[in-house]
Parts: sequence; C-alpha cells; structure tokens
Amino acid sequence: MGVLRTIFGPSKDEIWSQIAKDIGGEFIDAGFWGTDVLKYRHGEWEILLDTYTVGHGNGSTTYTRMRTPFVNSDGLRFKIYRKGFFSSIGKLLKMQDIEIGDASFDDQFIIKGNNEEKVKLLLNDATLKLLIQKQPRILFEIRDDKTEGVDMLYFQCRGVIKETLQLRALFGLFAATLMRLVQIDSAYENDPDVSL
Repeated sequence: MGVLRTIFGPSKDEIWSQIAKDIGGEFIDAGFWGTDVLKYRHGEWEILLDTYTVGHGNGSTTYTRMRTPFVNSDGLRFKIYRKGFFSSIGKLLKMQDIEIGDASFDDQFIIKGNNEEKVKLLLNDATLKLLIQKQPRILFEIRDDKTEGVDMLYFQCRGVIKETLQLRALFGLFAATLMRLVQIDSAYENDPDVSL
C-alpha cells in the first residue's frame, strides 16, 4: 500500500473522507461493489458527491458528479460548460447562448437557459463566477428531477476529482448557487423532501 500511495498519492476515499471531516459532512464507504458517497447538509439542502461509470465498447468512463434536489419556484433552467471545439460549432449553428456581459466569463463558457434575465441575475455575483471558473472541467445545470416542483442542481465532469481545493470549491459552488437562487426568487429555502 505504501508503494502505491507514493506513486499515485492518497486514494479518493482518503481525500473524500478528509474533506467530509473538514466541512462537517459524512463520507459513506460502500465497499468494493458499492458507490461511495460524500453527503453534506447546507441549510435545508442535502448535497451529494459521488462517482459513476458508463461502459462503452471495450472500455468505460468514470464521472464525478454532485447533486442536490431543491424546490424550484419558477422553473428556471440553465446549463453552463466550458467552451471547446464542439461548443464553437454550436455557436455557428445558432445554438442558444446567453452572454452575461462579463467578457472574461463569456469567453470561457457557454451558458444556456430558459430565462435570459434570470440567468444573468444569477451570474451577477463575483463569488459564484469565481467558483465556476475554479472547475477545470464542468457541466453545471438545473435538471428536471421528475418530482412535482422539485428540480436538481447538478454538476458533472469526466474523471475522479481528488484535488482538495477543487472539491472545496465545488461544495462552495453548490452552497453559493443555492443561496443565490433563493435571493433571485428562483428557489425556496425548504427541504425538498426528496432522497437521492
């Protein structure tokens, strides 16, 4: 174990367990066949961090994701991801793109949404934009949870996140976004009464 730790550094379980202790969360080690979860409660919301694997052809891809259900008061939806080759093609094909008026942020990200003014209001927060920029790989969105009045704040990236600063920033991103959604009247500060 010592040689592997020297080569690969601390394991995901070690890092996630330490993060849970640091932020007052709970790390649940599900064993070899289960899915480990880091749970953190922020106000009335339970934020879950885990990984999942998708098989394809002869291989598979593992993703890190963070999720929390919340009571969506106005049906706001957004999707934010870093610009890349395919997103540039999307802009040429006139895919919906919201620009928030911050040149640096607009140059780095594609922002889509169903209410341009609300999305701009949401992102009119320097801390929130900084926390988004701290994620080198990001898909950040509000998804339909299929439960009446409840939706899901959702983050996903390829690979397993083991960088402590990135994980802390990710929990900060969720906490800041949930509070900002309440401030702009797009979320209620209630327990959504939904378990993941």
